[in-house]
Amino acid sequence: MALTEHKIQAGELSWFYREAMPVGESDKPPVLLLHGIVSQSYSWRSVMADLAKQGFHAIAPDWIGHGFSDKPDQRTFSYTPAAFLEGIEAFVQALELEHFNLVVQGYLGGSVGLKYALRHSSQIERLAILNMPLTAKAKLPWKIQQLGLPLLGEMATQDPLLVDRTLEGGGPYQIDDADLEIYRRPFLTSSAAGRALFVTVRNLQLKSVSAELATGCKDWPKPTLVAWGMSDPWLSAEDAKAFASQLSAGEFMALEQVGHYGQEDWADKVSAALLTFFKQMTL
Repeated sequence: MALTEHKIQAGELSWFYREAMPVGESDKPPVLLLHGIVSQSYSWRSVMADLAKQGFHAIAPDWIGHGFSDKPDQRTFSYTPAAFLEGIEAFVQALELEHFNLVVQGYLGGSVGLKYALRHSSQIERLAILNMPLTAKAKLPWKIQQLGLPLLGEMATQDPLLVDRTLEGGGPYQIDDADLEIYRRPFLTSSAAGRALFVTVRNLQLKSVSAELATGCKDWPKPTLVAWGMSDPWLSAEDAKAFASQLSAGEFMALEQVGHYGQEDWADKVSAALLTFFKQMTL
């Protein structure tokens, strides 16, 4: 299943995204997949192909400041959760997505994606959450935290090898060098990628956003899967189980031997979990 690459203008920003069209006729809602910090839409490549084979239209953007999307100066884009939320709202509107399944992952894609779901619940058919901060006590790992420190972070975010250290630091596996080359490419092409990452990490507002989400999700009514990579060294599976248990239509699924970036670590397990969950819509 071939993925296609596109760019779309959403307001003043140009978004890069990958897309996999469903095989044959399908009336299933599309699936929007949001990646975590330091990652790209490329991380969803195998999952997207699996979804398309089962009749789902899969779409995964690169966040602003990440991958091959725009990397504006912080004077025109603040790289705060509020700015990312406004950005993804414009992206969804530009694609004319009315109703869809949403998959969120990580410290950026998870937090902003969940904020989007809470604000636009009528658009969301089903919500799938992969490893992300779900409580106010969740902490940013040192591997990411240092990328936002004055001086140290400004230097570290200009080193393309930060990709290797971060993506591989979140789980038990090495990533093929050919794949790492794609993740590194934006940092090799322009210093803007590093500057955007530096400001993003500084502005994550992790504690306040996580507390807001924990409170806001208590009344979340839509079917929700919390699929958790159990080999994530950064985030607690027990917190994830507790979060799922408080939802009126939540379920928890353990993904054994899968790390923080589950779609990169073990895409087959992530695909199987998502397909089982989404296919429940048709039963």
